[in-house]
Amino acid sequence: MPADATPATTTRPPNLLHRIAAMVYEAVLLFGVVFGVSFALLAATGWTYPLPPGRRAVLQAVLFLAIGGYFVYCWSRSGQTLAMRSWRLRLIERDGGPVSVRRAIMRYLLAWHLFAPGLLFIALVQTHAALDGAVFVLGFAGMLALAYTDARRQLLHDRVLGTQVVVTAPEAARGRETAAGRR
Repeated sequence: MPADATPATTTRPPNLLHRIAAMVYEAVLLFGVVFGVSFALLAATGWTYPLPPGRRAVLQAVLFLAIGGYFVYCWSRSGQTLAMRSWRLRLIERDGGPVSVRRAIMRYLLAWHLFAPGLLFIALVQTHAALDGAVFVLGFAGMLALAYTDARRQLLHDRVLGTQVVVTAPEAARGRETAAGRR
């Protein structure tokens, strides 16, 4: 097989622990994005804490757009965020092609459904912070577990949009395969 014919991805979906590990790493990376954008906005406007409701809404909207921009740029450019690259995951269309900007935007918006059960509980019930946190985590885990109802182990937003997260080949293995193909 020619060196450039080596597939970069497999059709194998990641398991749930693999996805969670990538999400945790993504959260760590997003902390930096959120901190940088928040600092820039607050410094540019001269706003200080505590923010009144209107300013807080502006900050939240800017952060929502900044996080969305990060994901849309990464998904439509290479199919991978830094965390996905580290955990060897790639977002592709169902046919194996790259994800369009439009579809990446829709995926970002639809992915927020993962937080819906926990946020709904908190908004309606508002109990003790520890219970709210536990319900939020359980709701998120329940939404992730729905991937096991799909044959390709894709989450609901990927099923709706026709995208899929797949495992990529390790870099070292690709290098060995390329060298073996040249012999």
